[in-house]
Amino acid sequence: MKKLKIRLKRVYLPSETDDGTRILVERLWPRGVSKADAAIDLWLKEIAPSHSLRRWYGHDISKWPMFVERYQAELNTNQECVGGLRRAIASAAVTFVYAASDETHNSAVALRNYLLGGH
Repeated sequence: MKKLKIRLKRVYLPSETDDGTRILVERLWPRGVSKADAAIDLWLKEIAPSHSLRRWYGHDISKWPMFVERYQAELNTNQECVGGLRRAIASAAVTFVYAASDETHNSAVALRNYLLGGH
């Protein structure tokens, strides 16, 4: 079985050829970025955390462990979308594109860990 490799990149950084398929994993379009500049191949709004979970988290790092737990619970109930994403990333290089300024504590990190952890 092929080991998945999922890169992460802020949407505000320029796209590069080795990004592979660029998948925006945000529910809302990032502020101040045109669709042309973002160079997004696929936008999966449905895979992003719910509006209520995003608002609750509010990028408060002290809530990170609970955010990850709640987001994983949402993903567990959204297996149709998760399965579609798994198929999309199975055979190609992919980069999850996100808007958060914190490169360590954001939903793209949590999503990648979820997928690579075999949930």
